[in-house]
Amino acid sequence: MSFSCILRRLLTLTLGAVPILAGFQDFGIPASDSTVDVKAFNVANFTLNNLTHVFVHPVLPGRETITLPMHAFLVEHQSSQKTFMFDLGMRNDPQNLTPAFAEFFSSGAITVGNFKDITELLQDGGISLDSIDMVFWSHGHFDHIGDMSKFPNSTQIVVSSKTNLTIFPVSSASDLQASDLDGHEVSTLDFDNANLTISGMPAIDYFGDGSFYLLDTPGHLTGHMTALARVTPTSFILLGADALHHAGELRPHGNFETNFPCPGDLLDAARDAISTDFFWSSNSTPGAFDLPSRAQPLFAVSDTTDSFYVDPVEATVSIDKIAALDADADFFVLFSHDLSITAILPYFPASLSGWQVEGLKPSSVWLFVDPANPAFLFSPV
Repeated sequence: MSFSCILRRLLTLTLGAVPILAGFQDFGIPASDSTVDVKAFNVANFTLNNLTHVFVHPVLPGRETITLPMHAFLVEHQSSQKTFMFDLGMRNDPQNLTPAFAEFFSSGAITVGNFKDITELLQDGGISLDSIDMVFWSHGHFDHIGDMSKFPNSTQIVVSSKTNLTIFPVSSASDLQASDLDGHEVSTLDFDNANLTISGMPAIDYFGDGSFYLLDTPGHLTGHMTALARVTPTSFILLGADALHHAGELRPHGNFETNFPCPGDLLDAARDAISTDFFWSSNSTPGAFDLPSRAQPLFAVSDTTDSFYVDPVEATVSIDKIAALDADADFFVLFSHDLSITAILPYFPASLSGWQVEGLKPSSVWLFVDPANPAFLFSPV
């Protein structure tokens, strides 16, 4: 851990909940004692056959197919007791998606087993759907919007004002259909007039108390937004949605390894397993990849004609802004499709709000370079 991080910890202990040199304030986040509680669900894993290339570059031989989880997050605003969701995963009847996306499943391009959707998972866990005050859609893709027809009309939908809410069949390419919106109040967030900037991203303080921010993170889809949840006065979880799809698009970078060095056993495994025919660093030699001397993420955002990023350059800039938070000890970045952490992430009913004292970040951020991890994609097979 860097000297500045150690100094901030000492100031926290000696001067109260919010230290004078609180690192989060360097990113434009005001001090606050207001918090939310965050719990995670993995709604389902789905496999995208011969589609790795639409997410990342390079794609190594034998790595053309990728499996991804679908994370959804239950959030409770502590002072008001409002309960809401950030993303929902997908509906469990893919044949009833709009035709453009149902075709992915009927053709076998995307496969998913039988699963309980988020409404069933919530109710199985004792959470009444009537208690969900609102659902934030990070963006309008089918694997995030769930099936809103199962929620009561009292549940509000919150999206970026840039989100295209045109439904099928008005737009044949839309993920949205009438049942996704019918009966629900839709509230939009105008980032063009946001009065905060966090790590270079326009930000909206949703409750006005510093507990839950929405961040404008374009690139994947027009209107894409992420959320920054304050879970203690000085620690945060970034709910990254589809700003990226693989940890290799985010790490390594900048000062990240200074604060979060890769464990020695993973360094050794990565040295032998990461192909130097496709990846390189200043201290690498043929057949021996040196991770500590790698200065940029292993993967680039896909820029193919069928990329799942509408603007790969803009997406890369968004990732760079997130990377600054990722390198700080007070921020834990979780994104919707991070397969690398599914084996260790505490899912509902466990709370993620104690991630920092539990050491969850240092134990998870390098798992993607472990050849035994299902997210490892850095050698031919």
